Amino acid sequence: MTRPSGDPNAPVRVELRPLGVADSNVAIVSLNRPETLNAIDRSTLDALAEVITAVDRNPTVRAMLITGTGRAFSAGGDLKQYLALQRDPIAFPRFVVDLHTTFGRLRELSIPVIALINGVTAAGGLELVLNCDFAVIARSARIGDAHLNFGQMGGGGVLTLLPRAVGRARANELIFSGRFLDATESVDWGLASRCVDDDVLVDTGVDLATGIAEKSPLAVANAKEVLHSVWSAGTSVEAGLRVERERNDVYCLTSHDAREGLEAFSEKRRPRFDGR
Repeated sequence: MTRPSGDPNAPVRVELRPLGVADSNVAIVSLNRPETLNAIDRSTLDALAEVITAVDRNPTVRAMLITGTGRAFSAGGDLKQYLALQRDPIAFPRFVVDLHTTFGRLRELSIPVIALINGVTAAGGLELVLNCDFAVIARSARIGDAHLNFGQMGGGGVLTLLPRAVGRARANELIFSGRFLDATESVDWGLASRCVDDDVLVDTGVDLATGIAEKSPLAVANAKEVLHSVWSAGTSVEAGLRVERERNDVYCLTSHDAREGLEAFSEKRRPRFDGR
């Protein structure tokens, strides 16, 4: 979408795939620097930001899948480039701010974002996964933090988001040990929702996107916003329930799709949702 999907040199490649639901597509986004294990540099970050903007503006896209080309999802930041970047007191902080902004926009999208973890995932790659709504992992994949293994420390969100995802003790172990989890452990720890064979990873993501496309896009967007706002803010149960109740009242009382879902159920037909 930012470049032709067939461009072999694009740092981020995009494929729009029809889902078999009227006017619905899934955006399959692939990090595409396999020679560096899809390390995230400025060109990759800028391309990803452009992709997110394009997806956000395309009303036919009902879900985004993020994966990697080759044997890695992403090994994180490009450490070779960090040799120069970390000597620049202006450029390096700006890069980290832009990383936070770009990754954070995934949480703000109105559509679900699913990480398809196809291989090695570390440091910034793990931070990218943590900003997706959920993840599916290939059986051969491995996940770790690994910042400390290279004299680095987390700065792109892992120190904040990982404890919320897996609990403080497990997050501390993963960060301080620098070890990698296999696919089964990743599911057990809650970093991925399921593990599948490598050759069906993308098909599994497309199947999930198809199920999402059959639902009201307005209801999906509302549910995602409540889930993220309550989780990100660390809201109390009482306050979270209030946010959920208030959003539910507005959606159910004012939207076309809520009424359409009930009428379709009553009439024993498939609903025709239009996102309003």
